Amino acid sequence: MKKILLSALILLFFATGCTSAAKDPGENSSIYLTAMDTVMKLTAYGPHRQEALEQAQAEIERLDAALSIGNPDSEISKLNASGSAVLSPDTAALLGRAMELNRDTEGLFDVTVYPLVKLWGFFDKNYHVPTEEERLDAMARMGSDRLTFSPETGAVTLDAGQSIDLGAIGKGYASQRAARLMKEAGVSSALLSLGGNVQCLGSKPDGSPWNIGIRDPWSESGGLYCTVRVRDKAVITSGGYERYFVMDGKTYLHILDPRTGCPAESGLSSVSIITDDGTLGDGLSTALYIMGLEKAGDYWRSHKDSFEAVLIADDGSLYATPGLKGSISSQHPIEYLEP
Repeated sequence: MKKILLSALILLFFATGCTSAAKDPGENSSIYLTAMDTVMKLTAYGPHRQEALEQAQAEIERLDAALSIGNPDSEISKLNASGSAVLSPDTAALLGRAMELNRDTEGLFDVTVYPLVKLWGFFDKNYHVPTEEERLDAMARMGSDRLTFSPETGAVTLDAGQSIDLGAIGKGYASQRAARLMKEAGVSSALLSLGGNVQCLGSKPDGSPWNIGIRDPWSESGGLYCTVRVRDKAVITSGGYERYFVMDGKTYLHILDPRTGCPAESGLSSVSIITDDGTLGDGLSTALYIMGLEKAGDYWRSHKDSFEAVLIADDGSLYATPGLKGSISSQHPIEYLEP
C-alpha cells in the first residue's frame, strides 16, 4: 500500500502541480479518502466544488460498501456466502458490464477469478505458490458464463463453489459515477484519482488539458514513463508492479491469467486505457495486459472508436495507439500501432 500511495501522490502532483497557483485562475478544494483498497484524491474547481466533492465522496463510499469483498455486509460478500442474491441496480449494472467484457475479451476479463486471487494470497497477503492440483481446483470453479444472471431483475445465482470480485472494474465505475454527480452539481473542472484510475472532468480551469502521468514500471520511487494530455477522459492503468511477492527468488505479479491460473506473462509491464467510459477502461486495462501486445493491438483495431491505449513492454518499448499523436510525451521512443 505504501508503494501504491507514493506513486498515486506523485501522479497527482504532476497532474495538478505543473501550473503554479499564480497562473491558475480557478480556486480549488481537495479531499482525501481511503476506499476500494486504495488511497484517493478528489480535486474540484469553481464555486460549487465543496458540495460536489461531498457528493462524490459519498457516492464512492456507497459503492465501496456494496462491492467490497473485505466487508462481510457488502452485497458481493453476501452473494459469495449464499450463492444467490437480488442485486441493487448499480451492482447489477456493473455485473452486467463485467459479463459483457468477459464475452468480448474471450474470457480474459473474468470476475470469477476470485478463488485464484485468494489461493495465491493476493487478497489477504498470505502469499502462496499453489500446487498444480490446487490451481486446477480453483480454475474448475471459474467461468462467468456459468453464472445465472437477469439484468432486468438483478437476480444472480453462482455455480457451485463460485465467488466473484468486481474490484477490477469497480473503481472505474465509481470514478465515472462520481464525475457525473460533480458535473450535475455545477462543477466543470475536476480531477479524481482513485489509485491507478484517473478521471478528468472537463479541462483545467484555464482551458488547457490535464497532463496525466503514467508510471515507470521499474521506478521504485514512482517516477513517470510518459504523460498524456486529455480533456474529459479517464486514464486507467494496470501493471503487475502494483502488487507482487517474491518467493525463492521468483517474482509473482498479482494480475492472474484465467487460462493458466498463474500470473500473466504477456510481455507487457503496463497498460493504460484512455476513454470516455471509465468502467470500460478499468476492465480493458486488465484484459489487454493479459492479452499481450499483438492481441491487444488486434483488439484495439476492432474497437478503435471506444478507447486509446498506451502499452509499456517488458523490454521498455513504448507503444501507443495513433489517436494519441500530439498528446503523448516521453523521453523514450514511441512506436504507434498500425491502424
